[in-house]
Amino acid sequence: MIWLTWRQHRKQALWTAAAILALAAVLVPTGLAMRSSFQDSGLGACLRALGHARLVNDSGGCEALSERLQNKYDSTAYLAVLLVLLPVLAGVFLGAPLVAREVENGTHRLVWTQGISRRRWILTKFGLIGAVALVLSVGYALGAAWWLQPLADNGLGRFRYLVFDVQGVAPIGYTLFAVALGILAGTLARRVLPAMGISLAAFIAVRAAVELFARPYFQPARTLSYAIDSPLTANRFAGSWIYQEGVRNGTGTLVLPDGRIGCGPAGGGGPDGGSAGCLARIAQDYGPGPHTNWQEYQPADRFWTFQAIETGIFLALTVLLVTVAVRRVRRIS
Repeated sequence: MIWLTWRQHRKQALWTAAAILALAAVLVPTGLAMRSSFQDSGLGACLRALGHARLVNDSGGCEALSERLQNKYDSTAYLAVLLVLLPVLAGVFLGAPLVAREVENGTHRLVWTQGISRRRWILTKFGLIGAVALVLSVGYALGAAWWLQPLADNGLGRFRYLVFDVQGVAPIGYTLFAVALGILAGTLARRVLPAMGISLAAFIAVRAAVELFARPYFQPARTLSYAIDSPLTANRFAGSWIYQEGVRNGTGTLVLPDGRIGCGPAGGGGPDGGSAGCLARIAQDYGPGPHTNWQEYQPADRFWTFQAIETGIFLALTVLLVTVAVRRVRRIS
């Protein structure tokens, strides 16, 4: 059975290996270049000295270095979109044809008359393809984390959409889920192309639902407030996931969404009245003070907790889909 599965899917395996090598040929040179620029420019040392504190006295020196790296590699970050597509491609091209091709061609009848039960047939196939997908997803997650590290440290953060999705252990859950979803789609459609379409649409729907409606609530968000005339300012290199931010007045009303105000030494009150003049103008524009800069965020040290929760969700869905697929196979005539 193992030999037969390899014979049936060896072309897919070879094409998958070729695609991984082609992707590595792009990521390795750009990753080495980014890491070299990150360290040689002094940005790495600057950010290490700055640390991960939520509030800092001044990050101006790092800001200038950060902007240079961002301008140089801004377009390179879009390669992360290609990385996000890898799990769904595994589901479409490895999972969907697993059952659908057999049923569409009628070869399943021959296999099931050779003393091999339907349960053993589907579990062996999923086990081998799942093992290949597992190895690929581990390598892909490690490679993506290595490639993205300079961009993540440079203020992008590991929690950012697309960045979170290609690092840690989450890609393993996504990939196994995609393969299981493709197998189930094959048992439903019983033809390869419809099964591919179903698995693609369903994967995007589930991933979007978890990412937009579940992930932000895995743990309660924290809040951060600091006076607009404080010498401290928020550290954008802390790696936190910021839900929303703005300025609140003395009554707690959000008077300036998606913005910050600085009237202290960091903000520079300006020559016309200094800090006191700045505060007076803010009170005139936004109501009575004291005014504070405010953020709602998830701290960077929760990254692995969020990864574990989301991976657990997709692994549970994988088990459920495989169970349903096994039952569906038993009903195929």
